[in-house]
Amino acid sequence: MDIQRETEALSKVPLFSKLEQSKLKLLAFTSELQTYEDGETVFTEGEAADCTFVIMDGEADIYAKIKTDGGEMVVGTLRANQLLGELGVLTSSPRSATIRAKGRLMTLRISGDMFLRLLAENPPVALDVMRQLSGKLVLAHRQAEELQDKLQQYGDA
Repeated sequence: MDIQRETEALSKVPLFSKLEQSKLKLLAFTSELQTYEDGETVFTEGEAADCTFVIMDGEADIYAKIKTDGGEMVVGTLRANQLLGELGVLTSSPRSATIRAKGRLMTLRISGDMFLRLLAENPPVALDVMRQLSGKLVLAHRQAEELQDKLQQYGDA
């Protein structure tokens, strides 16, 4: 994809839709379009979080290690226009999950520095990121409650 087409694609992502054309071009120029095939790993739990990704097309599964058997389990799916990897960049902490392509996946890889600059200079983008993070926290809390209920039922049986 060329810069103009990437800029146009970025303008359709709700997170970036309010950005000026010049900022979209800068983002497209400084970011890297990446394609993953089905099952290919985008990043692994525990890795350093040096970038964030925007899903341009396709889906990605979120895997978490299950302590009981040491295996992995899909705990969620991310879709087009969603962010992934932003929490690690914001908190300067390692990746908290493993992300793998579910089918063909196209992402835009944004460096951590560029992502933080984008948030600092564009309050509407920062607010949208906060909303997405809040939604992820609500979902994680709900899932934790459901697991706790299942464990309680298992203990009562």
